[in-house]
Amino acid sequence: MSILEKGITEANDAMWGTILIVVLLGLGLWFTVKTDFVQFRLFPEMFRVLFDKRSISAAGKKGTSSFQAFAISAASRVGTGNMAGVASAIAVGGPGAVFWMWLIAMLGSATAFVESTLAQVYKVPEKNQYRGGPAYYIEKGLNMRWLGIVFAVTIAFTYGLVFNSVQSNTISLAFGGQFDFSKGWMAVVLTILTAIVIFGGLKSIAQVAQYVVPVMAVLYIALAVYILAINLDVVPDMISIIFANAFGFREVVSGGFGAAIMMGIKRGLFSNEAGMGSAPNAAATAEVTHPAKQGLIQALGVFFDTILICSATGFILISAGGYADSKADGIQLTQKAFEFHMGDWAAIFIAIAIFFFAYSSILGNYYYGENNIGYIKNSKWGLFIYRLAVLAMVVFGSIATFDLVWALADLTMGIMALINLYAITRLFKIAKRVLDDYVEQRKAGKDPTFYKDTLDNQNGIEFWDREQTTEKES
Repeated sequence: MSILEKGITEANDAMWGTILIVVLLGLGLWFTVKTDFVQFRLFPEMFRVLFDKRSISAAGKKGTSSFQAFAISAASRVGTGNMAGVASAIAVGGPGAVFWMWLIAMLGSATAFVESTLAQVYKVPEKNQYRGGPAYYIEKGLNMRWLGIVFAVTIAFTYGLVFNSVQSNTISLAFGGQFDFSKGWMAVVLTILTAIVIFGGLKSIAQVAQYVVPVMAVLYIALAVYILAINLDVVPDMISIIFANAFGFREVVSGGFGAAIMMGIKRGLFSNEAGMGSAPNAAATAEVTHPAKQGLIQALGVFFDTILICSATGFILISAGGYADSKADGIQLTQKAFEFHMGDWAAIFIAIAIFFFAYSSILGNYYYGENNIGYIKNSKWGLFIYRLAVLAMVVFGSIATFDLVWALADLTMGIMALINLYAITRLFKIAKRVLDDYVEQRKAGKDPTFYKDTLDNQNGIEFWDREQTTEKES
C-alpha cells in the first residue's frame, strides 16, 4: 500500500468509522420522523406524481417532466454502484452489508425528499432552463455564498475528477478481465471519447450513450430478475444469510459487524446518492407545479435503485458464492456471479453494459462539475483547465488500483455529504412547510400548486411568484 493510499484509508476510517454512520443514519431517522414518515406514507403518491400529465404537458417549455427527471436519474444511478459497489461491499463487509444498504436507502429516501424539494424551492430560472442544487440553496437559503463555493468546489472535484476515475477504473477492470484488454489502451480510448464530447465536438457520441444506457439498464434488470426467478427457492435463504450476517454473534466478535455497517452505508450512499447533494442538481431542472413533487420523485428513485436493483445484484452474488476469498475486484466479482448463473455470455454482457453505464456517468459527472464551476465564476480558462483535469483523472482511473480510486471516492463524497447535510438540516423547516402545503392541497382534492408566499421566510427564492407560476401554467 502506497503512502497516499494509506493516508486516504486512515482518513476514511476516521470519517466513516463513526462520524458519517451516525450523521447519515441519525439525520435520516430524524427527517423520517419529522416528515411523518413521508417515504412510506406518500409511497402511492410517488407513482401518481411520476405520471403527472400536467407536468408532462409542461415539459419542453422550460425544464423536464417528472417522469423524464425520474428516468434520467434512474439511468444515471443504474451502473457502477449497483454492479461494482455492491460486489465490493459484500466482499469486504459480508452479506450483512446488504441489510445496511437497505436501511440507509429507507431512511435516506426521506433525506432525498428534503434535498430535492429544497433544490426546487431555490432554483433559478434562466432562458430555457432552471439551475439549482446545494450551492444555490446554501447561498440563497442560508446566505452563505462562501460555503456554497466550498460545496461547488467539492462536487466539481468529487464528480468530475474522483468519481470519473472510479468509472474509468471499472471499465478497465471489466474489459481487462473479460477481453484481456490492456489498461493503457483503455485509458487512451476513454480519454479520446471523453475529450471529443466535453470539448464540444461530436455530440452524437453523447446522444448515443443517452439512448443506449436506458436500454442497457432495462436489460440488466431483466437479466437479474430472470436469474432470481429461476433461483426463487434460494431467495429466503439469501435473506436469512443477510440478516444473520448483519446481526450475528460471530460477526460482532470477529469485527465483521462494523465492516458490514461501514461498507453497506458507503456503497449504499455511492449507489443511491441520498443526502450527498448530487441529485438536487438534476432535481432543480424539472418542470413541476409544486416543489414536493420532485422531492417525492427523488425519494422513489432511492427505493428503485437500492431496494430493487442493488438487492437483485446482492442476491445473485451471494447465491453464486466465492466472493469472500476471491482475488477479483468489484465488477469482476459481479461478472463471475452472472457467469456462474448464466454462462460466459452473461459476463460479456456485463462488460459491455458497464462500458456504456460508466462512460455516460463520466459525461454526467463532468456536467455536475462544469455546472458548479460556472456557479463559482464564468471563466473560459478555468473551464479549460478543469476539462484537462477531468481527462487526466480518466487516465489515472484506468491504470490505478481498485482500492485507491474507491478510497478517494469514499473520502470526497463523505466531505460533500457532510456539507450538504448541514445545509438541509438548517433549511428543513422550509421543506417541511412545503410538504405540509402539498398534503393540505391533496386532501382538499387539488392538484397542488405552490407559491412562495406560502412561506414565512421567502429570502433568496427567485421563482414561485404567483405571476411566474401562472405564466408557466398557461
